[in-house]
Amino acid sequence: QVQLAESGGGLVQPGGSLRVSCAASGFTFSNYYMEWFRQAPGKGLEWVSGITSGGALTYYHDSVKGRFTISRDNDNYTLYLTMNNLRAEDTALYYCARNLPGPGWAGDYWGQGTQVTVSS
Repeated sequence: QVQLAESGGGLVQPGGSLRVSCAASGFTFSNYYMEWFRQAPGKGLEWVSGITSGGALTYYHDSVKGRFTISRDNDNYTLYLTMNNLRAEDTALYYCARNLPGPGWAGDYWGQGTQVTVSS
């Protein structure tokens, strides 16, 4: 069955960096677009970034553009989100998701999330 498992979250100071990972299994990873979402305390789910199946094209929410980088390793079935110049408002539970084929960035399978806290 499809499984997605995030890791790498933690506590980081404002201006710091962190890389979160998502290990995928149960499907042919290289056939699917993948994406990251986040949910801050008391707020709704927010799409953060997406990447095409081969990794050639990447997309970002305006709030993270220039600071976050999405990437993937298709040989090792892993999705990454590298986050630089982190801000307090980036504090959230970060989820990876397999993209539901079709227009837009809806996910059809999700991981359990990894917590990122930005605080001094």
